[in-house]
Amino acid sequence: MVNFDNILKYLAVQAPLRAFSGEEFNVTKMAVQEYTLPALPYAYNALEPHISAQIMELHHSKHHQAYVTNLNNAVKLHVAALGAGDIASQIEMQQVIKFNGGGHINHSLFWKNLAPVDSEETKPESAKELVAAVEKTWGSLDDFKKAFSAALLGIQGSGWGWLVKDSANALRIVTTKDQDPVVGRDVPVFGVDMWEHAYYLQYLNGKAAYVENIWNIINWKTAEERFLGTSEAPTL
Repeated sequence: MVNFDNILKYLAVQAPLRAFSGEEFNVTKMAVQEYTLPALPYAYNALEPHISAQIMELHHSKHHQAYVTNLNNAVKLHVAALGAGDIASQIEMQQVIKFNGGGHINHSLFWKNLAPVDSEETKPESAKELVAAVEKTWGSLDDFKKAFSAALLGIQGSGWGWLVKDSANALRIVTTKDQDPVVGRDVPVFGVDMWEHAYYLQYLNGKAAYVENIWNIINWKTAEERFLGTSEAPTL
């Protein structure tokens, strides 16, 4: 189960100057942060034919925007409930923040771990150290892809599949339910959105084809940077 405090701290760490002042973590100060929809690092049609421009525009400008809007509203209501000592409302808003905060985190990571087809970033050769670690763990890149794809297709309902690096620098495949993000000491190397809104307009119920094609647009360069700890945190 995802811990609510972990969600708040994750969101706050993404904007340290606005959420912290070199002091101990403070939920009330974190709440003044207004989260915004990040711009995509490519055009809506840049991932075609594997993900259509129509899906990308709806997914980014409507679905992700809804998570941001709902997160901002919930954080304000949660702070008001804290000030009023309204425990019931605090608990209610925690669930809303968990869901929408997770949706904002997950999508901010997702956009950057995709890249236009045939770009240098989509070539595994741009992630030599990560690929070496993958091969050490799964035997080969192809075997890893099969295992990861199987995990994606095994998700019941809505959720995400992730390649993560744990605190011992070992790689693992994990899945998260609904919009639960990767928290704790695991580092998300890359993730794949398995909600129907990510593929249904193009693939209908053929999500296996979506999973097969997503490999053509994985940003291995960004994945390598996350694996090595050299990437910047997503702008939230």
